[in-house]
Amino acid sequence: MNRRTLIGLLLASPLALFAGFSAAVNRTKDDIARVRAGWGALLPTGFSPPDPADTVSRSDGEWRQRLSSAAYYVLREEGTERQFTSPLNDEHRDGVFLCAGCDLPLFSSGMKYDSGTGWPSFFTHIPGALGTKKDFKLVWPRTEYHCIRCGGHQGHVFGDGPPPTNERWCNNGVALRFLASDTDDS
Repeated sequence: MNRRTLIGLLLASPLALFAGFSAAVNRTKDDIARVRAGWGALLPTGFSPPDPADTVSRSDGEWRQRLSSAAYYVLREEGTERQFTSPLNDEHRDGVFLCAGCDLPLFSSGMKYDSGTGWPSFFTHIPGALGTKKDFKLVWPRTEYHCIRCGGHQGHVFGDGPPPTNERWCNNGVALRFLASDTDDS
């Protein structure tokens, strides 16, 4: 990579991040509350989400059999997929994003925004679906989050998202499964 390309990438990065969440900037706290409360309306007829309190416990062998190697690496070994590799990054239909390990709904399509980072990103999550802990793998502390039901690693939450939450729930696409709503004509 030559110097001109490097400088161009460095200058374009903040613009990409700004453009990614500019659509979410005009949301208010009331809008966020409605999005967090209304996710259930996006569930297809007949889909009954699992109860977050019904924890899922499987042996390592059972997880390996159930998940792809990439999903196992992220969900069970707390790995990270390469950016811009998930088709869910470009998913724009109405629906719900489920944990790929146990099908617990984690995010609705109304919570998603384009952060420009290359991973599916959300400005909030479905209440009660995620738990957090500190992660020191890169020396400085980050907040890592997991599915509350199966403990599967999803990603990290950062404070550089759109207002009013200012949160970016940066998720590994391979740790999610998308369930389109019945009302979507796409």
